[in-house]
This record gives sequence, structure tokens and C-alpha cells, in this order.
Amino acid sequence: MDIAVTGSIAYDYIMRFPGRFADQIVPDKIDRISLSFLVDEMTKHWGGVAANIAYTLALLRQKPRPRLVGTVGRDFGDYRAWLEAAGVDTSPVRQIDDVFTASFFVNTDMDNNQIASFYAGAMAYARQYTLADLLSTPPDLVVISPNDPQAMQQYVDECHERGIAFMYDPSQQIARFDGEPLRHGIDRAHILICNEYEFELIIQKTGLTRQAIIDRVPVVVVTLGEKGSRIYAEGRAIDVPIFPPERIADPTGVGDAFRAGLLRGLSAGWNWELCGRVGALCAAYVLERVGTQSHHFTPQEFVARFRTRFDDEGQLDCLLD
Repeated sequence: MDIAVTGSIAYDYIMRFPGRFADQIVPDKIDRISLSFLVDEMTKHWGGVAANIAYTLALLRQKPRPRLVGTVGRDFGDYRAWLEAAGVDTSPVRQIDDVFTASFFVNTDMDNNQIASFYAGAMAYARQYTLADLLSTPPDLVVISPNDPQAMQQYVDECHERGIAFMYDPSQQIARFDGEPLRHGIDRAHILICNEYEFELIIQKTGLTRQAIIDRVPVVVVTLGEKGSRIYAEGRAIDVPIFPPERIADPTGVGDAFRAGLLRGLSAGWNWELCGRVGALCAAYVLERVGTQSHHFTPQEFVARFRTRFDDEGQLDCLLD
């Protein structure tokens, strides 16, 4: 399956606060919040939702290579080389030399709650390019992940008009959309994916019930943090457990890795239970490291670890070819 992943490509600045955000909030002053957190750690990493998904897809030996679609700034040279070496096709990425690559600033507390800000930078130019401009051949599936909001809407329409299936992943950009563009994307998507909090926001903004959304989209995937995930497909709800991590370092990018595992399973033709469990192991690898592309595994290591917890009945052997 030829997969094109559209969305943010960014540098991540990851910080950790040695306390709880909730302890710093005065409930009756919540309408006048003024807070500053002194952090003990900060690290800089390669990131961005689309790049993170493509990176883990490449580790899973997705064939053909996952195609990354997005806009970057003049500081992208080393990052491009890193992704290409990992197995990502960056030829559709367009570099804008007048600006810097987007940046993500996230602060995580001791309960793994996060407060984040995102500087768009070169990502704001994504609206200037269609998929036809960037992709020499139409893919089998497009991932529409957080990006310039106008670009996301354009990709929804372009995929729909060209008959290309797409995974709709509005996640961090739900805050920038009102109900109508969200309904527009949902009604045209092959797969909708979000976390439980984002799902509630979608319900609130669109005015649709949970069941109405599930009825509109062939596949709805809701990630539930430490409770795993739930996949609504083929007329049933499939509960997928987490893969227990060896340690918890940082949650940033865990959902992106889960999406990559899910997509790799879809490409291989596995059932949804197996797709979700592969995604769960991908998520565990990221949770164990600081940084969204700090993890690495060979196919042999991945399959061996998977089989310590789950039975794939030999289906993961295709990763070893």
C-alpha cells in the first residue's frame, strides 16, 4: 500500500516540570490564568506529527517507502538526511527558504499531563500546494494529520474529488476548526482517529452524537491513554490493550507511533485487533524514550518483543521479509 502522510514537520522542544500543573491552578481564578513553570530539563528533537508517523512506518519496513508531504524551512537539511536514512521518502517535501521549520514547545508534568504551544513557521505555506503538485502518482491512502488548517481542508476535498481514501486526524487542530469543517472531514473520511478528549471536543463542536459519528465513518479509532484504544469497525467495538512499557520517559509522540503501527497493519491486511496491538507496541517504544523519533528497532526485535505479550499467529512474519 502506497501511503502519503501529510501534516506537520517540526522541531520539538520537550521540557519536564517536576510538579503537577493541577496544583498551580486556582479554580476561582481560572478565567485569569497567569502561570510560569520553571523546568528542570529541556531537549530538542526532530518531530512533527506527519514526520513522526512516517518515521515509525519506515522502521516497520513499509513498502513502498512512506511518502512525507509537507512544507519546511531553510533549516531542514540535516532533518531531511535523517528521515531519508531511516527510509522515508522526503521528495514531496517543499522547502521555503524565507522561514524556519515549524517548532513545537511542550511541557510535561509528573502525571504526564502536557501544556504545549506550536509555531507554524514554514507549515503555513502548506496551503499553497495540492497533493497533485507534490505527488507524482496518486497514493492508495493519505493521512491528513495536523497541518495548516486551510491545507487540511483542501486535502480533504482533493482526496474526496480524486477518490483517494484518507485517514482524518485533526487532533491538535480541532481547536482551530468550528463544527462545519470537522463534519465535512468526518463525512468524507475512511478512518477517523483521535484521543478520547479530542473525540468529546468533536462531539461538542459538530453537535453530532458519538454514535452518529461512528455511523458516518467506516472506521473510528479512539485512543484511551493507559486504557489502550477502541476501534469501531465492521459494526463492532474492538478494545485494544496497551503494550506495557519497560519504563515511562515521555508521552510526546506516542499517538503518532500508534498511528504508524495501525497503518502498517492496514497495509498488510491484518485484522483490526492485530493492527491495534502493533500500534500499541509502537507506542510503547516511544513512551520509553524522550523524543518522538528517539526510538529504534529492527523488524526482528519488534516481532520478538511483540510475541512476548501477544499471539499474531505468524502474521508478523511479513515484516521479516
